Amino acid sequence: MGKKKVFRLVCTWAFLCLPALAMAQPPRGPFVVSPQVLPDKRVTFSYLAPSAKEVRLAGGQFGAANVPMKKDSLGIWPVTVGPVRPDIYPYNFTVDGVTVMDPSNEDFFPNERFKASLVDVTGFTPLVHAMQDVPHGSVNYEYYPSAQGTTGSLVVYTPPGYDKDPSKKYPVFYLISGTTDTEETWFKVGRTNIILDNLIAAGKAKPMVIVMPYGNIEARIAEQKGGSKPADPAGRESADAMGRMKNFAEDLTKNVIPYIDKSYRTIANRENRAIGGFSRGGGQTLRTAFWNKDQFAWVCCYSAYLPPKEMEDNYQSIVADPAKTNKDLKLLWVSVGNEDFLYNDVAAFLNYLSSKKINYKSLVTGGGHTWMNTKVFLAETAQMLFK
Repeated sequence: MGKKKVFRLVCTWAFLCLPALAMAQPPRGPFVVSPQVLPDKRVTFSYLAPSAKEVRLAGGQFGAANVPMKKDSLGIWPVTVGPVRPDIYPYNFTVDGVTVMDPSNEDFFPNERFKASLVDVTGFTPLVHAMQDVPHGSVNYEYYPSAQGTTGSLVVYTPPGYDKDPSKKYPVFYLISGTTDTEETWFKVGRTNIILDNLIAAGKAKPMVIVMPYGNIEARIAEQKGGSKPADPAGRESADAMGRMKNFAEDLTKNVIPYIDKSYRTIANRENRAIGGFSRGGGQTLRTAFWNKDQFAWVCCYSAYLPPKEMEDNYQSIVADPAKTNKDLKLLWVSVGNEDFLYNDVAAFLNYLSSKKINYKSLVTGGGHTWMNTKVFLAETAQMLFK
């Protein structure tokens, strides 16, 4: 009898509270789905802003630069663009002059500065970065003791089957992203794990561990020690820029590599260690490899270069004995888009290597200094490594 009374009291209390609970909830606006990729590869973007006076779509990398959007009766601003060439693209909205991400989209571009959302326009046939029905590797977030007592961060890919055979060891590819990018960018934008899963399943790439570090050591030190993030160097080859390059190289060789060799089953020698990077990460790649010839036999430079003068001044051991360099480097790769703002500098670098009889492989694609190109460069070079 007592139990029934308690039950009635609880039910009565809940019933009486329902109106109050309902009144306490804020009003909910219309549900917005954005982006929507249509079968013909047009894409509809939508943004809810009933009080905004102007909303524009900024998706310049797929031809939608500053596109006006029109508000509907629900306060939603939709626009449809395209057809868009299949790939992964960054975009954002400008709302009354303020740049914002798409709140309806959980996929975003990891970066220190601009905050963009990502739209994946799938191919009519699966692209190399598309999720496919193949065995998948793992992606781990790691933290290691770094420069000046700070804690560094890494994203680490291990190939399918890594956990099944505790006796098997793997080669390692250190893959560095560009200026203002983070250690997550190769993973979330470059889709490194999916590309490698697909290539390994097709027998086109050897299983390997891929380590993706954060390239801005100075920013991390400032953040963890309560300082302000330093501004970018005044020039790509300035003394400040070179100092930061050396700091990165030292952190990678003295902190990151020992941590990875201790924490993962790696083949810890130069013949089974590669380094690659995009933009600033490409410059870090070349300099780190040339400063540490005993560490890397495979070097992959994406959308970056070294000036001939720097080669002459700092890397005479590379160019003075081309026969030895060509023997030591199992791969020296340089790639760039023909619309890249660094194209002429990269071309001068390749011409210099040719004049010094340094062997290299190169690829010139269409397009500019974009992450659409980096996925192509990664897919091409991953098939060459450790073979």
